[in-house]
Amino acid sequence: MPETILQINDLVKDYKTGFLGKQVRVLKGVSFSVNKGEIFGFVGPNGAGKTTTFKSVLGFVAPTEGTIEIAGKNLNQSEGKKSIGYLPENPYFCDYLTGEELLYYMGELHGMKRSAISEKAQALLEKVRMTEAKAVQLRKYSKGMLQRIGVAQALINDPDFIILDEPMSGLDPVGRREIKDLILEEKRKGKTILLSSHMLADVEALCDRVGIIMEGRVIKIGSIGELLKEIHTDYEMLLEGPVEEVREAVKGLSVELETKAGYTALKFDEDLKRRVVGAVANSPAEIVSLHPLRKSLEGLFVEEAKKKPDSQ
Repeated sequence: MPETILQINDLVKDYKTGFLGKQVRVLKGVSFSVNKGEIFGFVGPNGAGKTTTFKSVLGFVAPTEGTIEIAGKNLNQSEGKKSIGYLPENPYFCDYLTGEELLYYMGELHGMKRSAISEKAQALLEKVRMTEAKAVQLRKYSKGMLQRIGVAQALINDPDFIILDEPMSGLDPVGRREIKDLILEEKRKGKTILLSSHMLADVEALCDRVGIIMEGRVIKIGSIGELLKEIHTDYEMLLEGPVEEVREAVKGLSVELETKAGYTALKFDEDLKRRVVGAVANSPAEIVSLHPLRKSLEGLFVEEAKKKPDSQ
């Protein structure tokens, strides 16, 4: 059995809003676990409860109900939080500090020795490509530069458990690739990583398991392979022949038709494959190719987002 680093059971969080202090339930019984050495993706639409869950794990907000254990210790036991690194979704640091000073400051907060901070800070500055800007004040950093230094400060204490909230935000394609490589490097060291990202292709590429949260409830958990088995595959058929006759042949079927690279392209769900092939076979058109379109986490996410809350 894998060792559990984070265990969340029936987490509920209520907030008071407005002048009258009306109770709003943001988390509605969230439960999931994160195993040692894995990258666990936590995804959902804006306002679903991802950041509130992270803040609850870190002790920034007190849960209304439920329990949180880190490495087998209750959240209230400080030992459970000593080896955590955290990148918030919208990092805000004292902007009069330089990038290097921020890393020293965070290292001192973790109780690290000055010599250890110096060695780790220089290594991290190089890894996130911020060595040349280390003496520049944070107020002069771009969004991407702040994101890079934010990742660095999350790793300054060499944490065993790393929480990254939107680590790719504001980065260009090169920056995204570099941060993804850095995350995978931490995994190879045996670190456990909990991350959230709206860039689902990155989640799909990085994560061992994924939890999907919608409106304060975790509705699905599993490996990418397990989750993608649950969605249907779309197919694409390329045809040569008169477009209008193809259109007439598939009339009444839920088929998307467009012109693509000089061919007539049909797109349809796997449940219709036999019927579409039969209909086209009886037309003057010639089938050039028929292939499944790649399943993706984004496709699953969109399907779940379309469902009514009471059906989840």
